Amino acid sequence: MNPNIFREYDIRGRVPEELNRETAYRLGQCFGAYYQSFGAKRISLGRDCRLSSPELRQGVMEGMMDAGIHVIDVGMVPTPLLYFSLHHSDVDGGIQITGSHNPPEYNGFKVCLGKTTIYGEEIQKLRKIGESGSFPKGKGSVETKEVIQPYCEEILKRIRCGQVARKVVLDAGNGVAGLVAPELYGRMGIEVEKLFCEPDGRFPNHHPDPTLPENLKHLIQKVSDTSADLGIAFDGDADRIGVVDRKGKIIWGDQLMIIFSRDLLKRHPGAKIIGEVKCSQVLYDDILKNGGVPIMWKAGHSLIKGKMKEEGALLAGEMSGHLFFAERYFGYDDAIYAGARLLEILTTENKELEELLAGVPTLVSTPEIRIDCPDDQKFQIVADLASEFKREYQVIDVDGARVVFKGGWGLVRASNTQPVLVLRFEAEDQKTLKEIQKIFMDKLAKKGLKLK
Repeated sequence: MNPNIFREYDIRGRVPEELNRETAYRLGQCFGAYYQSFGAKRISLGRDCRLSSPELRQGVMEGMMDAGIHVIDVGMVPTPLLYFSLHHSDVDGGIQITGSHNPPEYNGFKVCLGKTTIYGEEIQKLRKIGESGSFPKGKGSVETKEVIQPYCEEILKRIRCGQVARKVVLDAGNGVAGLVAPELYGRMGIEVEKLFCEPDGRFPNHHPDPTLPENLKHLIQKVSDTSADLGIAFDGDADRIGVVDRKGKIIWGDQLMIIFSRDLLKRHPGAKIIGEVKCSQVLYDDILKNGGVPIMWKAGHSLIKGKMKEEGALLAGEMSGHLFFAERYFGYDDAIYAGARLLEILTTENKELEELLAGVPTLVSTPEIRIDCPDDQKFQIVADLASEFKREYQVIDVDGARVVFKGGWGLVRASNTQPVLVLRFEAEDQKTLKEIQKIFMDKLAKKGLKLK
């Protein structure tokens, strides 16, 4: 097995060069050994709609069964439904076969122990088990379990839509959200227009990543053509959401967080709410203004989930559209549930989506800027930059260096998943934005790094 498939948050690689039925079988044995070391025997297994997922499922299932694991096969489901199965069924952990929002030739495995997604050091333990080659021998078994209907029933119990009629366009990007979201939202009383809701692992219409504006253009067009109130897009495995308003404006992750935090703080004044280091300052100010406790934390869904538990936070979110609700939900990232919560607010309050963001200051910002930087240097370069900046400015260093300037901020952090530095800038006006950006770019140029 190529050791590079063991990433920070999951196991991921190209099919068939790095992941195939044979490596899936070996990974199944690794999972079996890992789970057995915790006394875990019953494991949920789900998969997305990628063309390679059935073959990887077969391999990983056989590997786990040969290591004595009892597999509960929940079939082709979004990742949040695999997470749901950990709460709904009598299981000790779970595995989702998914390439998430990566291109069709990729696939991977998200691994849960108990109700928690493992990451970092725990994933490296799996690699070490594989390298040791010592696996338990046993005779496991498999049973199939349907989770889509129980999931829908659970959400319908938790969501209370109001009387305001709403129409939504759903773009599942030919991912697995199309199996669940249209029916669920229809049962909530919403008028649903479907777009690319047939699962197709080739993703023929657009790449299933709702954070990139070019992937939302079909959705924006359909919202306009059908006079819908909003459009909702999902990534390939439905743990990330993208939203556009009726005029086609993209509502980013931190803006959705403002809508959700304002709603939540009416019921839970003083609640802790977590944003990641790339989120707008406007979000943190708005949480504070509305009586909440804002917490800025590291980017990365596993890290955010961990911090949520530690702080007892009721809501958390990332720019990438991972949204986590612990109020009236289980605290994991579920884009289908996030969409349901948004529709609940819109059917209860007689306001359009853009009106829910009324009074939010408009700042100018850059999207994420990525600069190539070798894996073995990226963390050191960021640490050096942080100490240089600290001589002159206030630096928030929970994840890289978020440097506070008069009228704005700039961020540089090392990506946990790729050999790149990630930068983002925000300011009160274009002139200040350019000035902050130049300060960062000059420092990076001195270290031999520049934008392509």
